[in-house]
Amino acid sequence: MLFTGHSEHAIDSKLRLAIPAKYRNHLSSERDGAAWYCVPWPVGVLRLYTEKRFEELSDLLPKSLLPAKEQADLNSRFFGFAERLDMDAQGRIAIPRLHLELAELTKPEIVIVGAGIMLEVRDRAAWVAARKQSFAELSELASRIEAKQGQ
Repeated sequence: MLFTGHSEHAIDSKLRLAIPAKYRNHLSSERDGAAWYCVPWPVGVLRLYTEKRFEELSDLLPKSLLPAKEQADLNSRFFGFAERLDMDAQGRIAIPRLHLELAELTKPEIVIVGAGIMLEVRDRAAWVAARKQSFAELSELASRIEAKQGQ
């Protein structure tokens, strides 16, 4: 599934987040799994992957009984912070308090951003404040990435 667009929402007092219907309505448990994986990221976001996408991407990582130290460190940090979250009948997931603290999402007002293969949960005020600048830099960012891929 390809996630696009954004949606303003709130995390409720029980730390639950409703997955917007515009994303949820396109999911199928057979194709996407029944849960989400949530990974806090150091730039102030939570990354949400469908269960199947997370498993597919994790299968792309090198597998070894004796991984190199750097790979072992990455695996334990990344998967150690990742949590599988079941979606309730109302389409909500309970976000771990630690994830909110690590991503510094201290206010309930958030924005859910489609980021291609995942959803990102961001602080709404920060998203709104940076929106015009982010849009203005879009072309330059795409050019830099394209240039790196051509190397």
